[in-house]
Amino acid sequence: MTAPDVDARLLRIHGHVQGVGYRNALHAQARHLGVSGWVRNRSDGSVEALVAGPRAALDALLAWARRGPPAARVVRVDWLPAAPPAQPGFHRESTL
Repeated sequence: MTAPDVDARLLRIHGHVQGVGYRNALHAQARHLGVSGWVRNRSDGSVEALVAGPRAALDALLAWARRGPPAARVVRVDWLPAAPPAQPGFHRESTL
């Protein structure tokens, strides 16, 4: 993978996204797509994720994030460009 093919984004997912398996489902989807980074619940009820990988994989993950798992009700997904995560792989972080 060359540098121009890799991107990183900080996502913030709003709606009914906690207590419905959203964080675990996003974790599984990111791993399936080969994306690195982390996901965590926020104390305001949103979910936050730092994701890095090929642009096509990030676009696929963003499309999934707008739907989420069946019990979720996503209102909106905001994202900003970000620096790639320091750790390899994809993991869950503690609530912030």
